[in-house]
Amino acid sequence: MHYMRQAIQTKYHGPTNVRSARVSARASSGRIMVEWDHRLNVEENHRAAAAKLADKMGWKEPMIGGGLPGPGYVFVFCTKERDV
Repeated sequence: MHYMRQAIQTKYHGPTNVRSARVSARASSGRIMVEWDHRLNVEENHRAAAAKLADKMGWKEPMIGGGLPGPGYVFVFCTKERDV
């Protein structure tokens, strides 16, 4: 499935009695949940979740991102558009 690239927003979800900590990654085209990887730091966990959603959607371009004013991060694709 091929969708137009979209911004990806990530959010931390703390552990519960039945689930470990996770990070969700969402865009208009879909959403995934990724388990928290304790070998990574906070930003790396958010970037990994965004990369997993991008891979699922077939978006291969490099991403840049950063923290939001509230909880979470946002990632966008940095490609140079070709002249049409």
